[in-house]
Amino acid sequence: MHANEFVDGTSGNLSARLGPDRILATPSGLAKGFLEPDQLIVVDLRGEVVSAAPGLRPTSEMLMHLEAYRRRPDVNAVVHAHPITSVALSIAGISLAECVIPEAIVVLGLVPTTPYSTPASEENQRAISEIIVGHDALILQYHGTLTVGRDVMEAYLRLETLEHTAKIVALSKLLGGGPPLPPEQVTKLLQARKELGFSRPGDEEEFCIACGVCHPLGKHSPRPGPAVWDDASVHAEERLVKEIAERVRRELQNSKFQNPNSKNP
Repeated sequence: MHANEFVDGTSGNLSARLGPDRILATPSGLAKGFLEPDQLIVVDLRGEVVSAAPGLRPTSEMLMHLEAYRRRPDVNAVVHAHPITSVALSIAGISLAECVIPEAIVVLGLVPTTPYSTPASEENQRAISEIIVGHDALILQYHGTLTVGRDVMEAYLRLETLEHTAKIVALSKLLGGGPPLPPEQVTKLLQARKELGFSRPGDEEEFCIACGVCHPLGKHSPRPGPAVWDDASVHAEERLVKEIAERVRRELQNSKFQNPNSKNP
């Protein structure tokens, strides 16, 4: 996570289920890119420390991790990070709960953004409590991301897929955006998602509402017509595009590199 700039300073945290009532977690206040094995901490599902080196305490986001384990018996690992593009999109009001990237649809499903809540608080714990039941990846508005998996590698790779998707979406918005995948193509991807064992409760209704992929018997009704953005969302996207364009312009002006076709020395 540190090498890929998903965390900075001492931010971010990981945990893994060791048994029915034992969780291995990263400590608070230490840089994740330089941790040693003996600095990891064991807690129970109440958050009580079972084993820790002197002076170390569990991650400040332990409440959020424990809530994910309580709500998802199938989950054996939780990763919380602060990836730049995912967080930036949440600030700009741009959602990743759309059908635009095939791999993301299969691996992650729709990625919701939780309303802002204070980090490392019971408020943050409550914010993810219901939504984590039906999702393997969340964006915490203004804050970061939460991904879960059957093991640490799966949870981490979902983080990579999430941030990769966010980068593509951000760039596509800069270039003017484009239409989502058509429902018939999303249907094929959802079948692959099911066959790979990635489906979650509520997939059917969510993809119907967001992407028009609905039950053939009409159990759910799709969103009528093209997506209609409210004024706040439209203005947020416009601001993001202008800001990125301005930054690119400034970087080009300040660049020390010269055009190789220029005649100037």
